[in-house]
Amino acid sequence: MDRKRELTSVDLAALVGELRAYEGAKVDKAYLYDDGLLRFKMRDFDRGRVELLVDTGETKHLRVADPDNVPDAPGRPPNFAMMLRNRLSGADLVDVRQYEFDRIVEIEFDRGDDSTTVVVELFGDGNAAVLDGTGEVVDCLDTVRLKSRTVAPGSQYEFPSARFDPLSADYEAVAARLDDSDTDLVRTIATQLDFGGLWGEELCTRAGIEKTKDIDEATEDDYEAIFHEIERLRDRIDASDLDPQVYYPEDWGEGDDDGAEEGDPGPRVDVTPFPLEEHGAAPSEPFETFTAALDDYFTHFGADERKASGDASEGGSGGGRDRPDFESEIEKKERIIEQQRGAIEDFEAQAEAEREKAELLYAEYDLVDDILSTVQRAREDDVPWADIAAKFEQGAEQGIPEAEAVADVDGSEGTVTVELGDHRVTVDASMGVEKNADRHYNEAKRVEEKKEGAEAAIENTREELEAVKERREEWEAEDESEERGAAEGDGEGAGDEAEDVDWLSKPSIPVRQSESWFEEYRWFHTSDDFLVIGGRNADQNEELVEKYLDRHDRFFHAQAHGGPVTILKATGPSEPAKDVDFPETTLDEAAQFALSYSSVWKEGKFADDVYMVERDQVSKTPESGEYLEKGGFAIRGDRTYFENVRAEVAVGVTCEPETRVIGGPPSAIEPRTETSIRLEPGRYAQNDMAKKCYRELKSRFADESFVRKVASPDRVQEFLPPGGSRMIED
Repeated sequence: MDRKRELTSVDLAALVGELRAYEGAKVDKAYLYDDGLLRFKMRDFDRGRVELLVDTGETKHLRVADPDNVPDAPGRPPNFAMMLRNRLSGADLVDVRQYEFDRIVEIEFDRGDDSTTVVVELFGDGNAAVLDGTGEVVDCLDTVRLKSRTVAPGSQYEFPSARFDPLSADYEAVAARLDDSDTDLVRTIATQLDFGGLWGEELCTRAGIEKTKDIDEATEDDYEAIFHEIERLRDRIDASDLDPQVYYPEDWGEGDDDGAEEGDPGPRVDVTPFPLEEHGAAPSEPFETFTAALDDYFTHFGADERKASGDASEGGSGGGRDRPDFESEIEKKERIIEQQRGAIEDFEAQAEAEREKAELLYAEYDLVDDILSTVQRAREDDVPWADIAAKFEQGAEQGIPEAEAVADVDGSEGTVTVELGDHRVTVDASMGVEKNADRHYNEAKRVEEKKEGAEAAIENTREELEAVKERREEWEAEDESEERGAAEGDGEGAGDEAEDVDWLSKPSIPVRQSESWFEEYRWFHTSDDFLVIGGRNADQNEELVEKYLDRHDRFFHAQAHGGPVTILKATGPSEPAKDVDFPETTLDEAAQFALSYSSVWKEGKFADDVYMVERDQVSKTPESGEYLEKGGFAIRGDRTYFENVRAEVAVGVTCEPETRVIGGPPSAIEPRTETSIRLEPGRYAQNDMAKKCYRELKSRFADESFVRKVASPDRVQEFLPPGGSRMIED
């Protein structure tokens, strides 16, 4: 039997009943892994730690996993994971439900008065969308812009077209679906009743009916037997009366070359909420819960894949590394691009059709105006819509041109559909010709905006496609590099002085990174190698002063209201405090840092003043009659001012001694980086500028995949000031 890679609709119907038992669990943290795996780390009063895993990638499923089966937390969280943490930290899991009989699960969380729903799509390429309480998409893993539906940030989430739900249908509805077929019974159950192939065969077997029987030969007894089995299945799911099984190959070990050892049951091939008669001869292992069975199955999925293919884990190319399936990723991205191209074509056609309708209204202005005036006068006299429609029909029979042009009158919508040439245009009878034409022009503009969004999405997907191809090339290059290194020996060149490397032209750059305590804040090192840290929000401002403002440090702040607490550190947090004579260059750079990440930049100003004080001048105690908002501090005593400080930052990539993106005052950043970009206040939003910087940096390196790993748009954005920016040309 083929190995299961995705959950079926029946699986999900059974699973959500079990997952509802975890309602009330509180979210601690959310993670996103590179392969489309979402992890919700939660706490339950009765069960303790709960790990909910949602895989939208290769194995589309969700499960509550044993903590031992949870992958290690990934590195720096991407924006999507940070958004989830901001919305869900401390939130309660309140509901898990399947959307109709589709492979879609809605996971709802509440925190106070805020509601967040994560919609998981376990079909096609897989996706996850985060919705607010109104159903608007806050963010999604993949943007979808198709003729049938749109899933994009800022839009209302649109479910796919409704599927038939056999578990809630009565006998008449099921029989009608069966009648509406021209194939055999098993294919009819699989497609017309949406059960899929395996459950189509299983229901036929349970009902004692020949699977290949033509639907035209099926009797009412056959229909009733099938419906009876559907009812039994529904009753067991509703009662959570499950008997989960993990299945192994029926014929494992019979061949000479499948790698079987004595006592080895073989690779897991299926996991089901109930024992299947279709798998009757296959060995299986029972589990107490379906989610535990899923955890066992998918935890071992990768190893079982290799076992099934006879691929030993040791040896082979790359020293035993598991080569990612780059080809599948590339195929997926190319498929998405084709869908996006189709969406763009649809938007172009829609926009053109709307403009054409507006132009037709103006071309036939007098005729349309007469029709609208007739309807408006009739409505003012309280003439019913049905009578208005009848009057137009009479006029058409008499050959009156205006009446002949009326194709339909819809009183429920207050509209009239008019035939203009080869087109039909629906107009709002309460408006004049100009306003109706404007409606179509505005609709054309709205569709054009959706087209622009789709064009941006296709550009991002193209970049992702190129990134996958680059990773594939890098993987192959690393294998070759390892082989060359092994051949060259270990000691060659030891003790030589480091030579000046042209990192921009190197075809492959190794990634060397470490995490430091200050990276959760804004930060940079001055030209004189002093650390400067700043808050990203009010909470961090207070945390920095309480935990990290030491006796000999300096406190900087823009004179303008709204800016980060900026601390110039004299020593590290684990070092003894000592008085330091800070160089002027360091003080100037700390001042520029404080200004550039303040509201001055967001307001589009190019310069302003900054002040500096010592630690004992900073207090959380306001003067009598004053009020300090969160993240604010009272400053007492004399201040040292830095006047007319320029709002300007640089972002760039370092290659030695670590590979990473850094940002801050240009005089401190540019000497440390292999290449950098200068920015000043401008019109490009922060996230757009992050993408522009990423593309520019990527174009400067021969090893573009290196930039993707160390200076992705998410990482670049961490070093960009709030508000709009523009690049300063050399």
